[in-house]
Amino acid sequence: MKSVSFLLLWVCACTMLFAQEASYYMVKAEQGDGIFSLLRKQGLDPAKHYEAFVKLNSENIKDGSFLKVGTDYKIPQAADALKKTGVVVRTGEGAEEPIFDGELAQMSLKSDKLKDAVYYIITEDPQNAENDYVKDVAESLAADLMVHGAKVYIMGDGVSEPPNGEIVTANQKMGSYVEVINKRYIQNSGKYQRVLVIRADGVSGKEDMDVAVYHDKKSEEGQRLAENIQNMFKRTSVSSRSYKDVDMIFEDRNSLYLAQNILPAISLLTLENASKTSNQKIAVRPDKKQFASLISDGIMNDFVDLQIEN
Repeated sequence: MKSVSFLLLWVCACTMLFAQEASYYMVKAEQGDGIFSLLRKQGLDPAKHYEAFVKLNSENIKDGSFLKVGTDYKIPQAADALKKTGVVVRTGEGAEEPIFDGELAQMSLKSDKLKDAVYYIITEDPQNAENDYVKDVAESLAADLMVHGAKVYIMGDGVSEPPNGEIVTANQKMGSYVEVINKRYIQNSGKYQRVLVIRADGVSGKEDMDVAVYHDKKSEEGQRLAENIQNMFKRTSVSSRSYKDVDMIFEDRNSLYLAQNILPAISLLTLENASKTSNQKIAVRPDKKQFASLISDGIMNDFVDLQIEN
């Protein structure tokens, strides 16, 4: 009986010790770091986590607020840290890493408008897999959503290579997206969750572009998100031509596969070099920040309106 009691006590002590260790991680203070700047660099709201930081590091804080250069400090583990609310998922591997690192010092929470909202962003360019313009738009969009409280996953290009040097097929890539997104959809059960595919067609980001936003004909949620994003682009179009009010349904194989197999609603945004004849696609300027801001405004309109209705 004594041995059983001792074993239970030992397990309890180990559990408490592990929980204590897992409640923080270590970061070395650099020249110019104060408590606020160090917390911001880790993606934490200083006003919210200041007290916890001081309690964890009281023995290494000089005169109540000064940090010692070169000293390791305990950073509170927090679910709302921007390092955790914005992650790249290496599809095929399932590994996660923060979208932003050094940029976190310039980012801070602006509101909780998108609290309990989860977004999955997929970027594609068949002509240029390393399209920096599309990558930069996706990251700028992620930042816009994160600072309003959203959780954002960007699908990375970590699809595992098949054996014998075979090329990864589109089906394998789509299957990886389905696996990764559905797993996280279940983990975030009960939250508002949407998928946005940003598909470019060889755009350089140096000239005006034509944009269109599509949805699955069977998804009211996907249609609503698509229309909210589309409306933002219509308001800022650089063309004087009038646009047909067309219900944009995607019909391509990859989008249909995703719509039929992933759990969240999906919308598709396409961009290509501007045409002078199309009256279905919307002409917009290539400014990356503005482009991403228009998408995020449409996304926020969709989320906020839905919350008001509910």
